[in-house]
Amino acid sequence: MDPCDLTLTDLTARIAAGDLTSEAAVRASLERIEEINPSLNAFTEVFREEALARAREIDERLKSEGAAAVGPLAGAPVAIKDNICTTLGRTTCGSRMLEGYRSPFDATVVERLLAAGAVIVGKTNMDEFAMGSSTERSRFGPAGNPWSPDRTPGGSSGGSAAAVAAGAVPLALGSDTGGSIRQPAALCGVVGYKPTYGLVSRYGLVAFASSLDQIGPITRTVADAALAARVIAGADHRDSTCVSRPAPDFAAASDESLAGVRLGVPAQLLDLLDDADVAAAFDRCRSVAVGRGAEIVDVDLPSLEYGIAAYYIIAPAEASSNLARYDGVRYGHRAEARAGETLEDLYSRTRAEGFGPEVQRRIMLGTHALSSGYYDAYYTTALKARRRIKDDFDRAFASCDAVLTPATPEPAFRIGAKTDDPLALYLQDVFTVSANLSGGPGVAIPASVCERESATLPIGMQLLGPAFGDAALLRHAAALEAALNFTARPPRAGAGQTA
Repeated sequence: MDPCDLTLTDLTARIAAGDLTSEAAVRASLERIEEINPSLNAFTEVFREEALARAREIDERLKSEGAAAVGPLAGAPVAIKDNICTTLGRTTCGSRMLEGYRSPFDATVVERLLAAGAVIVGKTNMDEFAMGSSTERSRFGPAGNPWSPDRTPGGSSGGSAAAVAAGAVPLALGSDTGGSIRQPAALCGVVGYKPTYGLVSRYGLVAFASSLDQIGPITRTVADAALAARVIAGADHRDSTCVSRPAPDFAAASDESLAGVRLGVPAQLLDLLDDADVAAAFDRCRSVAVGRGAEIVDVDLPSLEYGIAAYYIIAPAEASSNLARYDGVRYGHRAEARAGETLEDLYSRTRAEGFGPEVQRRIMLGTHALSSGYYDAYYTTALKARRRIKDDFDRAFASCDAVLTPATPEPAFRIGAKTDDPLALYLQDVFTVSANLSGGPGVAIPASVCERESATLPIGMQLLGPAFGDAALLRHAAALEAALNFTARPPRAGAGQTA
């Protein structure tokens, strides 16, 4: 079997058993990247020689030390989103502002992947500074969806989702500020998991909105996501937002029955389901869950409709503060000075040249929301709405174990279809932002496919859980995944359609 067709769990088990070498797995991964990247543009940088050298080292260690000593991800090729710091290669955040930046340190999650025996094969494409829902706002150009390369893979972790869906790697890390792991995972037909805020260290993640950002895995199965979470989660003294409590027992995530599991369906959901295919997929998912023993309960989330409005005040406000450091003096691209130009003009031109239009738009929105006379009217009001959203979810979880919604309002749309309408792009996060605002975990799983203009496209569902209820949420997601039995795969090299 082609190593690229194996899940992370199966691949690591075969390498540990000696049935497959890390070098063979990594070489297959690199060949698949070379095959898909011309059409999908999923990778911004590939570490061919470094990855093969490390794979050979892992193989030698497996022979001399054994699999248990090398780690649970021994020999597995993985990819890292380009806003997560690695000493290998560059960390550009998909921006001209950081086009030549090489990190002097590895992010905590990268350290933990390496300590577990993983092999980093490349960095993945993303919306600039993680600001976007389609991976079209990248200085490297837009990424494509493996199911149909002329369609977006979602964003901002679109490169990571496309890489996993196309079989280039069994695991890729992404970051989720308003749905940027779950949304692209759903549009690419794979699994995306956003952990509870504070469960995974953000040290080494280039900040977008610090109170919302969270690193998480994109994989082919829920079991794979649980395996990855087991490696990257846990306390980190270098991140003050990372909790000190022990990580949950992610190994418990398995294909359990849904018997007795209460799945909450928001009463407000019908008003947000405009796409017929997504609505049909949701109805089928609900019926399948009931058939496997789940109980569907109605929950009231009256503040759900305010999530987008609150998010797009809080996130740009935090971004305007976080990105103030990129002025060409302390960090980032610096424009060439012109004769007679003032320092203020040079500073403004540096930012105009270094940041793309969407980043500039969000900085302006955030600066306005935080400005004198508007702080209380906008930012403080958004924080109050955020608190109400969290309270609503806390009440909902008193009567259900997880909340069930679609992951996206529609299947993957064509590249360029929404670039002139920022609000339409922002609304792609309507089902996902609430988990970031409330801080709880969320996981997207593939549910079904639909036909759109001769393209077969996946539709994903989402489960949301209470804060630090990650292990239970992944168990429920694994059971629902087994019940849905999604087996469709995109065509090789991103051309044509799946049968």
